[in-house]
Amino acid sequence: MSAALQTETGKNPALRIAAKAAGPQSLGLQLQEHRPELPPGWCLVEVAAAGVNPSDVKALLGAMPKAVFPRTPGRDFAGTVVEGPAELLGAEVWGSGGDVGITRDGSHARYLALPPEAVFRKPANLSMREAAAIGVPFVTAEVGWREAGGVRAGQTVLVLGANGRVGQAACVIAKAAGARVLAGIRRPEAAAATRGADAVFDSTQGDVAQAVLAATGGHGADLVFNCVGSPWFTTGNAALGHGGTQIFIATLDRAVPFDILAFYRARHRYVGVDTLALSAAETGAVLDSLRPGFESGAITPYEIEEDHVFPLSRAEEAYRIVLGGAPQRVLLEMAA
Repeated sequence: MSAALQTETGKNPALRIAAKAAGPQSLGLQLQEHRPELPPGWCLVEVAAAGVNPSDVKALLGAMPKAVFPRTPGRDFAGTVVEGPAELLGAEVWGSGGDVGITRDGSHARYLALPPEAVFRKPANLSMREAAAIGVPFVTAEVGWREAGGVRAGQTVLVLGANGRVGQAACVIAKAAGARVLAGIRRPEAAAATRGADAVFDSTQGDVAQAVLAATGGHGADLVFNCVGSPWFTTGNAALGHGGTQIFIATLDRAVPFDILAFYRARHRYVGVDTLALSAAETGAVLDSLRPGFESGAITPYEIEEDHVFPLSRAEEAYRIVLGGAPQRVLLEMAA
């Protein structure tokens, strides 16, 4: 069911949140007139489209201790520089950040203020919608692979929770690097949402770790990208080859059973990733490193579904879809 926020806006509409939401049934989003202050030398970006991430909703619900109130939420964006240094005026840009929309005003507005070091040109072949959808999921995937030592040709990687947005990005990046990509899912219908995988293993159809070992001649995966955490922890360890690394970006349960002997005898490593620790400049640099892959077509963007693109006036509907765990990318479009 569509719904429109009460609006008190003119030329500068922005989502505003005055305080932590009372709960999932009362998000407290308001659409107001708000133009960000522009410090000397900064850029003003006119946002064309902005992604809605689970972290945007979690911050609204009080799950991000560093989140400030009041603020404009939104981490991911694509748009055009309309004020700032002369060399950047008119540039079509993209970006994200652990600070944007969390510790300062974010992208769910017509205008976004950024320091010039956080401004990066988007891939020329991506639309504003496609560029706005890259953000957090692709940055998380790329940083995860980097922190694990990098993904490269000749390796076998296993992505657990491969149907999610980060999982999809992790598969696509690993495939572009020349790795053999195996995907783990937890329900049959999730197979349709995987991208770039050479093989998909469904835990409802059999033991995923055993399937990985069989597919690799007993070697196991060199890298395991665990997008879910605790539900896949034991499977990830069992599927991991000698000297391999398991990457974590989230979890359901904070405590898991841990066999220390098996861990050090197999010379395993664990890597944790938290993109909220990255500034807009650091995040933008990660995106910029992916730009050649997108421009060459080696890395492909998400398919944007029209019914998952919303105007600001329907932002609460978009937030609730993300809160419900939609596998599709959800966007806000400022001109819609």
